[in-house]
Amino acid sequence: MTSEGADRIGRRPRPALAVGAGIFLSRLAGFGRDVAIAAFFGTTVAADAYAAALRIPNIIRNLLGEGTLSASFIPVYSGLLGRGAGSDARRLAGSILGLLLFLAAGLSGIGILLAPWLTRLLVPGWPAESVVLTTWLVRILFPMAGFMILAAWCLGVLNSHRRFFLSFAAPVVWNLSQIIGLLVAWKAGWEPLVVALAWSTLIGGALQFLVQLPAARRLSGRIKLSFDTAWEPVRRVIRNFGPVVVGQGVAQIASLVDVFLASFLVHGAVAALYYSQRLYFLPLSLFGIAVAASSLPELSRDADAAAFGALRLRIRSGFRNIAFTVLPSAVAFILFGDWIVALLFQRGDFLAEDTAIIHGTLAAYAVGLLAASSVKLFASGFHAMLDTKTPVRYAVVGLVVQVAIAASLMRSLYAPGLAIGAALGSTCYLLLLWNGLSRRIGDLFTSGDILYMMKVAAGVAAAAAAGLAVVNWLAPEPASAAALLTRLWVTGATLAAFGLVYLGAARLLDTLPAGGLRVWSDESGS
Repeated sequence: MTSEGADRIGRRPRPALAVGAGIFLSRLAGFGRDVAIAAFFGTTVAADAYAAALRIPNIIRNLLGEGTLSASFIPVYSGLLGRGAGSDARRLAGSILGLLLFLAAGLSGIGILLAPWLTRLLVPGWPAESVVLTTWLVRILFPMAGFMILAAWCLGVLNSHRRFFLSFAAPVVWNLSQIIGLLVAWKAGWEPLVVALAWSTLIGGALQFLVQLPAARRLSGRIKLSFDTAWEPVRRVIRNFGPVVVGQGVAQIASLVDVFLASFLVHGAVAALYYSQRLYFLPLSLFGIAVAASSLPELSRDADAAAFGALRLRIRSGFRNIAFTVLPSAVAFILFGDWIVALLFQRGDFLAEDTAIIHGTLAAYAVGLLAASSVKLFASGFHAMLDTKTPVRYAVVGLVVQVAIAASLMRSLYAPGLAIGAALGSTCYLLLLWNGLSRRIGDLFTSGDILYMMKVAAGVAAAAAAGLAVVNWLAPEPASAAALLTRLWVTGATLAAFGLVYLGAARLLDTLPAGGLRVWSDESGS
């Protein structure tokens, strides 16, 4: 591939920026939601019950929703659009929507009926009264999974047409619904308050689907709902769908392992995982998922043309951009996570000891943040080639590693032990994906990439030194003991110093991505 071709691939920042902007807005609203939940519930039994109950419909959402449908539907739908087969693309969109409507309705009903057994399976170590409350919440929340599956169809259509912002900003309404519902219920004196939160969460799920539907219908054209599974493009989506569901199933089992094992620890462990994951998922979604989601339609076009050089360049570009943003985020969580947690959450029923536990858990998750942020990009390389089975095999190995490590550390390290298991499991999964892709399409990285990572690490080290100097100068007391204004001042000043030094080092060392996305020529090795 020529350097001009590489530049053409690399200097189209808008898709990733649109995804990132949408995710940033949704995460900003999500932090407002988390602050409200932390203030009202802390790490109490109600917080544990809500965090556990939300996991169950989220499992269905993740199994059959955005990630799965993107990997199976977008490559086929984008391929039809790329070949100018607009009528076939509309037919495919209508068939998949019809099948998803049937699936969403059926799963919602089954989930409500099976709620008691699902709850007991998820949290076997909890006392009876906690299980009863969690079951109640699961029954309210489960239909949300159906709306999220339908929202995934909208995301697939929008992204295939290179419309990224709306689908990733849509969760803003989900978060706002919960904040408004919680405040209204508190003001009205409704009890138990956590049940009102669950109802507002369900309403938000419906709104998230409805705000995307008009744009998706407009882009897909006049579609006709059907249940046709005999047509080859539909069969291709279904064939791809099965292995991806299995792969997502492995990922969801990995997420459930934490909750399952945490149910045998003292109360508050599930809530501790919830709050730490909310922070951990911010850079993972904002940078890792943004790059992977915006790349998948283009990766599919590259793979469809058997242009493995372009495919390789796009993956390299994505990994460099993920590393540039995620590595400093991980170090900031490890070094300054106590100040971040205290500033965001420590008020009301959220106590100083909660801050310490959640910082430890967040720091443990941060060890695997780069790996967890990159696996979707590397798996998308296989999905673009319509190979959805290989990532599943690798994910199983990562799961086994996670379970073994988490189970061995949970008693001695509490929730952070579970997070370490997840971090090392993600790292194992990434290494397997990396090796497998290299065998398939050629070496992904060159000596230039190693040099780039060394420069990024040097910039992070300089930024860490600056941040530590500021926090030690301004704050002799621990974050959990500081007043709110002190937390705000110290956290802001520390992160500002960290970020400014990092960006300065990036400019000096020439690691700052040009135009948001940048690809370095394969031939140059730099």
